[in-house]
Amino acid sequence: MSNNWYEDLNEYIKLGEPKPEEKTVAWQTAIGLQAVDGLTTSEYLLETAKENIEGKITIKEANARISNYYEERSDRHAIETGTKEADIVAGRITALLAEKAFSFTPAACMSIHRYLFKDVFMHAGEIRTYNISKNEWVLNGKSVFYASYDSIPMTMEYVFKTEKAFSYQNLSRNEIIKHLAQFTCDIWQIHPFGEGNTRSTAVFIIKYLNSLGYFIGHECFDKNSWYFRNALVRANYNDFQNDIYATTIYLEKFFENLLFGGKNELKNRYLHIDWKDIKK
Repeated sequence: MSNNWYEDLNEYIKLGEPKPEEKTVAWQTAIGLQAVDGLTTSEYLLETAKENIEGKITIKEANARISNYYEERSDRHAIETGTKEADIVAGRITALLAEKAFSFTPAACMSIHRYLFKDVFMHAGEIRTYNISKNEWVLNGKSVFYASYDSIPMTMEYVFKTEKAFSYQNLSRNEIIKHLAQFTCDIWQIHPFGEGNTRSTAVFIIKYLNSLGYFIGHECFDKNSWYFRNALVRANYNDFQNDIYATTIYLEKFFENLLFGGKNELKNRYLHIDWKDIKK
């Protein structure tokens, strides 16, 4: 897809009508989130998004059109290069972000994953039955330690129960940021599904933040979704022998920008374990 998709969609925000603006933010977020798994959406998806923003088709019609597009294609190029998954999931993320309904439960996480990845992954919405590791660029090919598959239900229940009992009343802005970063980090580290964890976690967190009264714009997730994932990696990785410690500081910078209009520079190279700040 053209590298100008952001500018193309951003024109709809400049036009100023609230409803098109909300749709634009949802589409930009959904498209940007595909980068966490190295995927890109197609020109066809962009044109479909524009028609939805303009009110020519509903989001339900947009998603049906995207599905039909890939069912009818005779060549496999778009599928092989990843645009099928990116297009389908982006459309579904947009649909979920447009919904006001939300339930703060582990079941809601599973429901989000099931909806986003049905017919994309074989076990969409199902808790993994095996342990996983993933080579990470920011860790020089090493992996975070994810939750053991047999502990996932209990761990999720504990994390959600703890968060539900937590009070944000009278917290400072920095305290709110730090707590939300840690909560997001804890959910992601569980990695309950075989694939698609970061995208489903991001959608859940956006909807959770909306339920807390925050309006989530497009600026962070559409341009910095890979930073978001790498920040989650650094928040869950320790190597004491080499003086590397898990830290939510990078995730806190992301949330400060996301929630309070912070101006932190979100550069992926800063998250690499070999990065040295020459200013220090």
